[in-house]
This record gives sequence, structure tokens and C-alpha cells, in this order.
Amino acid sequence: MKKQKKFMTGVLGAIAVYLAVITATADVTKGIGVDSKKQSLQEITQEVETETSLDCSSQEQDSKTDIENVETITDDTVDNSTEEVSNNVVYGYTNKQKSSVFTNPNDGKVMDTLIKATRVEVLEEKEFENKKQTKVKKQDGTFEIKITTQIINWTKIKYKKNLEEKEGWIKTENLNEGIHDLISKDMATVDFSPVKKLNYPDNPKRTDVRGIYLTIYSVSSDKKLDELIALTKRTPINAFVIDVKDDGGQLLFKTEAEKTFLGENNKNYPVQDIEKLMKKLKENNIYTIARIVSFKDPRYAKKNPDKAIIKRADGKPYTNSDGVIWVSAHDRNLWKYNIEVAKEAAKAGFNEIQFDYVRFPASNGGKLDKQLNYRNTQNETKPETIQKYLKYARTELEPLQVYIAADVYGQVGSLADDMGLGQHWETVTNEVDVICPMAYPSHYGKGVYGLSVPDANPYTTIYRSTLDGLNRNNNVEYPGSVRPWLQAFTAKWVKGYIPYGKKEIDAQTKALKDLGINEYLLWNPSNRYGIVEK
Repeated sequence: MKKQKKFMTGVLGAIAVYLAVITATADVTKGIGVDSKKQSLQEITQEVETETSLDCSSQEQDSKTDIENVETITDDTVDNSTEEVSNNVVYGYTNKQKSSVFTNPNDGKVMDTLIKATRVEVLEEKEFENKKQTKVKKQDGTFEIKITTQIINWTKIKYKKNLEEKEGWIKTENLNEGIHDLISKDMATVDFSPVKKLNYPDNPKRTDVRGIYLTIYSVSSDKKLDELIALTKRTPINAFVIDVKDDGGQLLFKTEAEKTFLGENNKNYPVQDIEKLMKKLKENNIYTIARIVSFKDPRYAKKNPDKAIIKRADGKPYTNSDGVIWVSAHDRNLWKYNIEVAKEAAKAGFNEIQFDYVRFPASNGGKLDKQLNYRNTQNETKPETIQKYLKYARTELEPLQVYIAADVYGQVGSLADDMGLGQHWETVTNEVDVICPMAYPSHYGKGVYGLSVPDANPYTTIYRSTLDGLNRNNNVEYPGSVRPWLQAFTAKWVKGYIPYGKKEIDAQTKALKDLGINEYLLWNPSNRYGIVEK
């Protein structure tokens, strides 16, 4: 009875926190939606605080040696070479906001357009004569035709767009050999060297992961857990994303990492026997994903106030609308704490580690950066820091044969920059096995994708946003698999919202299937997934 009461209290608390965050989100999202004829998605830079969850965390300063070790692993020399070659394939990158692709250089017929920084394979280069006739008036009043010849360099290219392989011709002047000159200066130090993804024989890579999110309260309730396991027997669901370190910094089970970095262990943990839990999930053929909230960690911030992001004006901690203090993503000690927790989750038997809040806090698209002190002692850009964090995670977790995933804002795949968060699509997908855009239709403003109410158009919203991500994946040699978070809740705060049930979830999953994707994750903050069936 006490356990059930504790579970219900936790669920109610979770819903309260979620509603508080969403209420604040509603006003922000208004600025994201614009008439698609007037403003392109690349111009939409106002951020939306869409990530939602619960709880608290902290930590004591680790030894100087440990921090130096982290820096040694992550501060590799960046390869800024201007030409990317793989298996003798030469690539180029479009350098115009919109570059025209022609069927052939002579007919002037435009077959396609490519956005800036799109990677294409260079097949051949040729010079073509362009003859132009001009009617010129002579002194005697008669006219003559003058023919001028111009030599234009053309390049034949091959590329993939909207799931199709295409070939065409582009003016050579519209191509650059490297990508760094074409993207934001914040990405100038990002290393785009290809990161090959591995497949572990004892933990085979899955491309059919269909999961639901579980809080620590759901996992710790035998009744609730059994209900959700039963759901997997009746539906396509075959995976659980479980909070191992949640938004409040609370841990699912006892770890050595908590003792080392926070100097304490709680007396009570939601799960007392992690081996028993994992055994039960494995026996029911459930793929397990450990969710680890990275930089939204109030427990750690409380223990390490000198690591918190502060306002330059008064030195007070900076918070978003939910009032939670953020720790800077530049903090190597927090990196190490998160990864040590991830290691213990991997050793417990989780198949995959999913890093959430792997970003800097919303700062009005970076406009507030001059007012904030991010404790950036190494003078890194936001995208560079996020990349190094994920690269460090891969280095440390790869020996344990566990896959890594990262959650990103849904709009990241549609925008050219990092949204002021440090989340740049190519930068993230290059480092992880799985990239998970949070593509909840309710979190897109009016006018996005030409929709007056994206929430009322689940199929189109998911299709368009995911397609943008897939197209961006084509810019990377070994991209992560795209596995979107889908909406499994009703967003009553959205003007023009529609109730979400099985029909709306099916519409979202159909959009993915039409794009060749057979995996997804469902988000419902209260973990009520009866919506999947009715």
C-alpha cells in the first residue's frame, strides 16, 4: 500500500512538473510558427523548451587527474581538411542558399535545387561553351548579330534527396571542397571526420525498436511495470526507455558513481535490485534503453554551485521558466559523472544509453549568451563541446558494447544552425548510433511546414520533420539511425489541438513507415499508454 501511494505521488508530481514546463512552452512556440511563404524554416531560430520530465542531482569535485584524463581524450586535433574522400569518392558541398541542379549544362532545364552545405558526390568536371547572340545596332542604322563565347565549368554530381538517388549537373563555382566555410562560425572547430558505427555480436544493432518512456516511479511499481510488459504482448511495443538519471538528478538504483561524484548515496532507491529488474525485462524480450539526463541536474548544481551557469550582471544562477538551475555543458567533471553512471547501467544489462538534455539551456537562440557566464574555461563553442562530450561517451562506453543515442529538438533537422543549444544535426548524428528528434506535433508553431496547426496534422508534421533529418543524414558518411520521439499525449494548451489516441499515433508511425523507418519512441509523461490501443 505504501509503495502504491509513493508511486501515485510520484506520478502526480511528474504531471505537475510536465504541465508547468508545457505552459511555459506554449508562449515560446508561438514565435516558431510563421507563414511558410514568408519565412523559411532556416530563419526560424527562436527556441522551444520542449523537453519534459521530472527530479534532482549533484556532485563533489573529482580529482584533477580525472578531469585532465577527460580533456586528454576529448581535445583531439580537429581535422579541418577541405576535401573529404572515402573509398576514392570525392565530395563537394553546395555553397549557395539554393543551388540549381540541371539535367545537362546545355538545355538550361532545372531538375532540382539543393540547400547550402548539401554534400554531393563529384563524378566529373567539364568545360562547356556558352554562346550568346547579341543584336547590335551599327552606325548606318542597320543591325548585326554578334556572337560571344563564354567558357563555363560544370560538375556532374550524384546525391540523395527525399529518399531518391539523383544525378545532375551544377556549376562548379557553386561547390566547395569542404564544409567548414559554409556553416556557422560556431562550427568552425567541429571535427567532421567520419565516425564508423559498430555492431556488437553480443548486443546486435536493432532497427525495429518501438519503445515507450518509463519514469523511475513506473519501473519501481510492480503493478505498473507488469501492465506495461503486458502491453508489449498486445502491441508493436518492444522497448522501454527507463530513467536511470532523471531530470532532477535522481538515480534509479545505487551506483558507485553517485558516491564518488556526489559524496553520498541515498538510503532508498526506486529499484533496490537492478539485476532482478533487468532479468525480468530480458525474459520478456524487451530492449532496454537507459535514459541519462546530462546537463539539467539540480542535485549536482547544488553540490557544485561554481559549475552552474550564472548571470554576469548579478552572479545569480540562470534558470529557464521552470526555475531549475543548469550546470554548464563545459564541465568535464559532470561529463565523467554521467558516463560513469552510464557504465554502471551498461554493466547492469541495458542495451543502449540515451543522453537527454545533451545541450545548453534555451537562451533565446543564443541572444542571451553575452549576459551569461557558461564557465567556458577552454573557449569552446557550444556545438564543439556537445560533440566532444558525445565523442568521450563513445570512447568510454564502446568497450562495454552498448549503443549510444542522443535526444535533440525536433526542429534541429530543419534548421541550419545549432539553435543556440549546441545541437547541430550533422555534428550529433556523426557521433551517435541513434539520433532521436523530439518531433511532437504540439511543439511546432503555427505555419511550420505550411500547417496552421501542426498538432492537428500528426502525419504531415512527422513526415516533413523526419524527412529533413534524413536529408541531413546524407551529409555524413556514417550517420546515426533516425528514431524519432512521437507524441502520445493530448496537448490541450495548443489552440486548435486535437485529442490524441490510437488514430493519431498510427498516423505518426505511418509517416515514418512511408519514409522507410520502422522504429520510434512514444512519450507520455504520466506513462499512460492505453492510448496506444484506443
